[in-house]
Amino acid sequence: MPDARSHELFINGKWRAGGDGTTLPLINPAREKVLASVASATVSDLDEALASAERSRKDWSSRPARERGKILVAAARILAAKAGAAARDLSAEQGKTIAEATGEYARAVETLEWNGRHAEELSAPIPLGPNRMIVPEALGVVAAFTPWNYPAVLIARKLAPALAAGCPVILKGAEETPSVAVQMVESLRQAGIPDGVVNLVFGVPVHISRHLLSSPIVKVLTFTGSTAVGKQLATLAANNLQRCILELGGHSPVIVCEDADLAKAVPAISEYKFECAGQSCNAPSRILVARSRYEDFLSRMTDAARKIKMGLPDDPATDMGPMANARRIEAMQRLTKDAVERGARIETGGTRLDRPGFYWPPTILTGVPKEARVLHEEPFGPILTIAPFDTLEEAIEEANATEYGLAAYFFTDAADAQRKLINSLSAGAVSVNYLKGVSADAPYGGVKQSGYGYEGGEQGVRSFQILKMVNGLSSFG
Repeated sequence: MPDARSHELFINGKWRAGGDGTTLPLINPAREKVLASVASATVSDLDEALASAERSRKDWSSRPARERGKILVAAARILAAKAGAAARDLSAEQGKTIAEATGEYARAVETLEWNGRHAEELSAPIPLGPNRMIVPEALGVVAAFTPWNYPAVLIARKLAPALAAGCPVILKGAEETPSVAVQMVESLRQAGIPDGVVNLVFGVPVHISRHLLSSPIVKVLTFTGSTAVGKQLATLAANNLQRCILELGGHSPVIVCEDADLAKAVPAISEYKFECAGQSCNAPSRILVARSRYEDFLSRMTDAARKIKMGLPDDPATDMGPMANARRIEAMQRLTKDAVERGARIETGGTRLDRPGFYWPPTILTGVPKEARVLHEEPFGPILTIAPFDTLEEAIEEANATEYGLAAYFFTDAADAQRKLINSLSAGAVSVNYLKGVSADAPYGGVKQSGYGYEGGEQGVRSFQILKMVNGLSSFG
């Protein structure tokens, strides 16, 4: 395994530098200093990865699914054994706290293990009645593109189901968090994954995506990231009719009804919103509160935000670390400035901390006019808008008033209100009195501009399969 200060490519079962020796600097977001270097793949490297994956395809897909599953389970155990050190590396690269990074690795382990344990049953023929059945088959080579915000979870959600289904993968890891991709791939290597089944590349994203998706070898594209980039990748994939699984942006509303228990709602929203400095597609970003509870909620939420301790991510006392890069700080400044110039009020936060590192405090905006950018662009950071509503219908209309539809949340114990909200909110996932990450056994995907296709659970494995229909059998067995 490579030195932690120099992250390499993994092609055809071997760790190696990029073909021309070019590297990219890895910046520590808490100190704004170079932490390590990352190899950059050349066209020749990408061609080798494609050829390697294609050579391994037939053998891997024809290997008994039980054996594929055992490798995933073994990789999960190997990753779990080194998760402590891996979490510290992730924290240093991305800026999330050690506790957050440790929790993320636990979810990645869970995902590897779940897919490993279910590989056999999800690859088995499905009887449809007399003389008919469905035979699941691997689609082929997968190009997987993963972001920096939750790299361990999102790499696992792409690698594990694809490998369980029998598909080789070329993983484009995030250059901002390379150690995670290295740890995941190395765990699979140590677990016995055959050469060529998993390849890892880093480099200039647009060059890598254009080259991989121009190849007829690639049969599936799976991507998590912004809606704009997802559309670009889908356009490239259309030329070869590559199947797309796209988890894109979000702008998640929370509706707090009149009967909501604020003692539970406020800490739940605060914890989930400001985890990872708000850099999550699922994070709540627009809070709508019944007018009779608005002042109380705003006071409690503002107090909760002000109590969040910012600091170095490896300090156990830190609640929230820095943002991942300077681009996110610039976005926070732009969105806040626009909202204030249009008449919004800053209740807390709103200004970058005067210290080294990309630190932006928890920020709450009220009185935000509907034309403000922060209500329409995904903030992807620790900015919350809070507004009152008078009727549930008004709250639903406002909650649905963006192009996104990834997740939505609400707080009420009233059965009628719950049914109405579940049926009316336009989102791929709706949570009732609850804000948490997605478990490994659950399918997850967005609607509208938040993407299409599913990751997780049975549907996540099916995303990488052809469901071949077989008719006219004389017997099934």
